[in-house]
Amino acid sequence: MTHVTRGFVVHGTVQGVGFRPFAHRLAGELRLTGWVANVDGHVEGAVAGPADAVVEFGRRLRADAPVLARVREVIWTPLDALRTPGSGGSGDATASQAFAVRRSSPASRTPPAPREVPPDAAICAACLRELFAPEDRRYRYPFVNCTDCGPRATIIEDLPYDRIRTTMRRFPMCADCAAEYADPRDRRFHAEPVACPACGPTLAWDDLRGERALKAAVGVVAGGGIVAVKGLGGYQLVCDATDPAAVAELRRRKRRPVKPFAVMVRDLCTAGRLARVNSTELALLTSPARPVVLLSPRRVRRGGALAAVTCASGRDTSGPGPSFGTSCLGLFLPTTGLHHLLARELDRPLVVTSGNLSDEPIAIDDTAARNALAGVADGFLTHDRPIRARYDDSVLLAAGRLQLTVRRARGLAPVPLPLAPEAPVPLVGAGAQLKHTLTLAEASRAHLGPHHGDLADAATYEAFEGGYVDLCRLTGITPRAVAHDPHPGYLSTQWALAQPLRPVPVQHHHAHVAACAAEHGLRGPFLGVAYDGLGLGDDGTLWGGEVLVADLRSYRRVARFATAPLPGGDAAVRHPCRMALGHLFGAEPLGTPSRPEAARAFLGRIDPRQTEVVRAMVERGVNCPRASSAGRLFDTAAALLGLVDTNSYEGEAAAALEAAAGRTRAAPLRHHVVRVGDLWVYDSAATLADLLERQASGEPVPRLAAAFHHALAAATAELVARAVEEGAPRRVCLSGGCFVNVLLLTQVRRHLRALGLRVLVGREVPVGDGGISYGQAAVAAARLADEHKKG
Repeated sequence: MTHVTRGFVVHGTVQGVGFRPFAHRLAGELRLTGWVANVDGHVEGAVAGPADAVVEFGRRLRADAPVLARVREVIWTPLDALRTPGSGGSGDATASQAFAVRRSSPASRTPPAPREVPPDAAICAACLRELFAPEDRRYRYPFVNCTDCGPRATIIEDLPYDRIRTTMRRFPMCADCAAEYADPRDRRFHAEPVACPACGPTLAWDDLRGERALKAAVGVVAGGGIVAVKGLGGYQLVCDATDPAAVAELRRRKRRPVKPFAVMVRDLCTAGRLARVNSTELALLTSPARPVVLLSPRRVRRGGALAAVTCASGRDTSGPGPSFGTSCLGLFLPTTGLHHLLARELDRPLVVTSGNLSDEPIAIDDTAARNALAGVADGFLTHDRPIRARYDDSVLLAAGRLQLTVRRARGLAPVPLPLAPEAPVPLVGAGAQLKHTLTLAEASRAHLGPHHGDLADAATYEAFEGGYVDLCRLTGITPRAVAHDPHPGYLSTQWALAQPLRPVPVQHHHAHVAACAAEHGLRGPFLGVAYDGLGLGDDGTLWGGEVLVADLRSYRRVARFATAPLPGGDAAVRHPCRMALGHLFGAEPLGTPSRPEAARAFLGRIDPRQTEVVRAMVERGVNCPRASSAGRLFDTAAALLGLVDTNSYEGEAAAALEAAAGRTRAAPLRHHVVRVGDLWVYDSAATLADLLERQASGEPVPRLAAAFHHALAAATAELVARAVEEGAPRRVCLSGGCFVNVLLLTQVRRHLRALGLRVLVGREVPVGDGGISYGQAAVAAARLADEHKKG
């Protein structure tokens, strides 16, 4: 039988996921000798043995990889190309009768190979059994983990991934943990965060430690208090979700009067009692990322404990009238051993929300957390393992079988996404202003970083700058170009233009649809539908309801929404009632008669002085920029129906409108599409006029809210159909924050599919502004690739 010796290199997410122990077990099963090691951000090794067994080893490295691994390529290489310390040259693979896991090393190549940072993973079933097994030495130990689960991105200080380059280096392993770490038969073989009560991190509550600290925190929450808990990616605020007074107090202290809170439930049974959970949502809830999943709440009786949980979604079920709040309830399952202990001890749904004040970044430093949250929390359940990187909870939702990412953070980021065409030089996508993320790209990989938030907050901007430096260091990417939004007022744009990098401006809505196209690997032209709040158009006006014919390099606008003034600019964004007045007094004249008197009910509850001031602003064109915005049209409809006059958080009015519609059946409101120059334009005034007429006739709010959604879907279908008739591609990419609205998304997809079109929506890339940086990177890569070809 022929014996061979081969070197191998494995690229992908292969560090911190149990890949070396897996390779060790696989080699033992196939009776191969050799070694494996982490090198920089990848895995290298060598095997020796029968030729067919070596071939099988290479096949199974990819096919049978650990559940958390993402193997992108396996490369066979000459042994002299491997310079891992101790390799000893070409004969080393056969020098031992065993297969060894060697110590890690820095890069063996210049430039270094691609590096991928593994995300955090929720506690696995085996560790969970140990957590609640009285005979186990890790019984009730909050930091239990193994090669299949536990902290990764939040503790890694540098690659290659070894304990010495994580925040766990502060905790020397005891003899028992060291024995597990060195035992190839143990699932903690080379598990870098391995720990136990004798040697690992410890819970603390003031002067209390361990179990007593946990019981103190449980007592405060059970008594109606609020506790700051140090989680995986930052501090979290925890209270009893079934206690209306506790939830209301958290809202007051956190300065978050209406915006939904995430609720942690003990198990799937509890989740099923609170919300409807389909098979797609079940898979999301139980995935290793353990994201917050936005679900449809079940109907509950007023005043009950479950009604209080519904209040966490922004609904007030205590009053006599309807409260629509939001259509979703954000639920998630416990992430860590600590979360499971809290859920088991308290045995009730818990509000678990970001440890910050409204719009600030989540706190990760112990001292800073105590300073920031001193007026919010009644106590701090902390521990002595430092958090290296800030990661808020990821948020996902499902529209039927379709998965959408609302916020990409813990458990998902910064796993790289594909990028085609490849970036010819390393680059960074600087992102937008709201829901900010950044993306680092090199060759065929794009690392979409974690959610930051609104850059207008100074602490958030500081977190963005620090996150950029950290992500560059961990990925090994040193950008030479920066893609940015052209809006000069965005802090991300100002940051980009201050960098010593080549700037590549990318229009906001082109970035939106390019993000969807790039994720799906589209190279040729497509139709992009971008619906969001506001973005600067290439004509200097504000856009937000756009249909584009595009590829990853360029675009042209083929259709849009009618424009309306934003009285007071940003004030109109904060106050939907002002936006409604703008539509009533200054909608683009496209053939629908202006009839402000039809809004008698709306005008009757608005301060007459505000009405007259806004009318004068619109008539004189003073501080009234015009916008073709789908998001602002949602605001207008919500205000006219009396749902929201002032937004306490971005997107509140649109969420209330979707919640009001629910599953109500309704005939669509009228819509009107006209030709204006070389563009097709949706005349939204016709839809609003019909809404006001049907409201005056006594039609209920839920039916009108549903009819509004149906009208926008029908108008979208007509705009797209007109573009296709004129030669536009039959592939349609939907993007922009408005498509987080499941009702709108579902109806638009249904209409477009009925036209025989292929409809694509982002899955791993956020559809809102959190996906802008990835779209910017994709456009910049395509443009720079063209330049390199021509050069």
